[in-house]
Amino acid sequence: MFNVTLPSDSRSLRANRETERRERIFNDKVRTIGVDKEALDMQIKEKQKQKEAAKEEQNTSDADMLHNSKLARLLHSRQVKEKHGMERAIVNYRHQYQQPWSQREYDLNDPDRCRKMEPGDAQMMPPGLVGEDPGSESRRQRQREQLREWLNQQQSEQAAERHQQKLEGQQYDQSRVEMDNTALQLQCLEMERRKAAAVATKEYNLAMIEEKQGQLASADAEPILSTEAAPGLCTDRRPPPESPQQVVQFQKYQIEERKRMELEKKQEEQQHDHVRLDSARTALLIERQQARLNKQLRRHLDSTNVALAQTHKQQRPDIERGCIDDSFFSKFNTCSR
Repeated sequence: MFNVTLPSDSRSLRANRETERRERIFNDKVRTIGVDKEALDMQIKEKQKQKEAAKEEQNTSDADMLHNSKLARLLHSRQVKEKHGMERAIVNYRHQYQQPWSQREYDLNDPDRCRKMEPGDAQMMPPGLVGEDPGSESRRQRQREQLREWLNQQQSEQAAERHQQKLEGQQYDQSRVEMDNTALQLQCLEMERRKAAAVATKEYNLAMIEEKQGQLASADAEPILSTEAAPGLCTDRRPPPESPQQVVQFQKYQIEERKRMELEKKQEEQQHDHVRLDSARTALLIERQQARLNKQLRRHLDSTNVALAQTHKQQRPDIERGCIDDSFFSKFNTCSR
């Protein structure tokens, strides 16, 4: 017979498959879709290896700690035994070789000490009270003499030190006086040298003036000689010397040229300062304009954000107020696709 599938059967089969698929997808315990199982298994193995390595390291450290504690306990017990043995040896030595009757000291509080004393020991005792020092007076005298010697030595050392300081002060004053005298002599020599230089400069200037005047006089006499010269003779063709008026004019020209250069330099510096001030002013204006634009953009952005927030609140009033019914949750996990 032919297998005939009814529409209702296909619909029920599809619904069953959808139900099974939904269980496989939405069940966290058996779901494998969208999960890298190999990576998870590898992570589990790595974690197990790390745990085993940490456990081995902890066991090793515990074993080392136990070993060290045992060694410390053994060393401590050995030291305690050695200490006890040393104390016992000291006690035994004292019992054997340091008996009270063999000691050189005697008990001062013994009332029968004088009765037990032998006659020879009594004769060896110095006369006087017990504990009296017969040489104390001579010792004090020697101490006083030694203190007196020390005091005299200190006084002599202080006097020598004061004398040395006084000599050093006198030498310092003498050296200062000599330095002042040397400075005065050098100053006098410098003044004399300057006077001599001024006199020499003055004489040189006077000689130059006289030479100039002689040259001017010879220059004035040359035209007359040239007019009276014999025909056919070649006169001196050297350029005439400069006149004082020309020298003065040249100096004036130099002064004016220097003033002009200083004025140009000053104008150039003023121009540079003006350009620098203009550039600084322009930069300040640009910075203020940029700050103003940034403030305007910030205000516009804040207003836009406020408008968007208000619109968002108006679009979702139920979520903001907490009025959410079951129909909101029924929209989730309705299909496995």
